[in-house]
Formats: sequence, structure tokens, C-alpha cells
Amino acid sequence: MRVSRMITIPICGGVALSAALAVLLPMTDAQAALGDAMAAAPGGPGGAPVALLNGAVQRRTHVDAGGTTVNEYASSTGQIFAYTWQGPTVPDLPALLGAYDASYRAGAAAGFAAGENQDLHASRVAQPDLVVESGGQMRSYVGRAWLPGALPAGVTPADLP
Repeated sequence: MRVSRMITIPICGGVALSAALAVLLPMTDAQAALGDAMAAAPGGPGGAPVALLNGAVQRRTHVDAGGTTVNEYASSTGQIFAYTWQGPTVPDLPALLGAYDASYRAGAAAGFAAGENQDLHASRVAQPDLVVESGGQMRSYVGRAWLPGALPAGVTPADLP
């Protein structure tokens, strides 16, 4: 014999539950930002990292909520030094850039004021501590961001697939 129970949630409780879920659910796709340490546990987005370039670089890949493939690159010490992306939406750049987001915004504003980076489909912001290249057309975006001073010896941005 099967017994089923119905749980009723009052309307005001349902609203509170919905609000709590809206706040908590985006946190499930959290990841480290540039300069942070790559999570050691393979249970996060993308699973276990893959070694590249004779072990000098580790890459972890995941697909974000917008369907964009995001590659996270870390040195052999685990420090994240770059991200690349390709997909139908631009990833959450402030989340990827972390502490370097202010540098990116300052460089973008300065470039725009100087008449640079006004291409409709591509932009490049180069600061001493950060480089961000992004471009594409609607539903087809590509880009990469890296920390020039954190690139492992012998690794160039062109080495990041």
C-alpha cells in the first residue's frame, strides 16, 4: 500500500521560499576568479582539471548558465591566470575577473575616452596587470582574459586553446 503526503506551503511561505532559492541557486555555479586558487575538489563546475603543455598548465572547462563554454587555466601551483570563452552569451566578467574587474573597467573607460575600443564587434583592454579581449556577434561570442605577470614560464596567450 502506497501512502502519499501532500505538503502545503502558504502563499507567503512560498514567496519567501522562492526568494531564498533565487538568492541561493546562482551560488551553485560559483567558481574562482583570476588570481585565485583553482579548487582542488573535482566536484565543482567542470570536474577535474586536465594537464596541458607538459603539466605547466591545468584547464578546467564548464558551461555557464547562458550556454557559454568557459575554460579556466591555472599554473602548476594552482593559481588561475586566464579564462577563455566561446558561446551564445558573454560570461559574467565581473565574476571571472574578481579583484581585477576594477582595473578592467578603468582601462575600458580610458580607452573609450581616447577613442579606442569603439569597434562594434571586438574590444581589447590591456592594463599592466590584466588583458581582456572580447568580441563576436549576437549569439556567437568569444574572448579571453589573462594576467600577464602570472603566465607560467614559456606559456603565451596563444597557447591557450
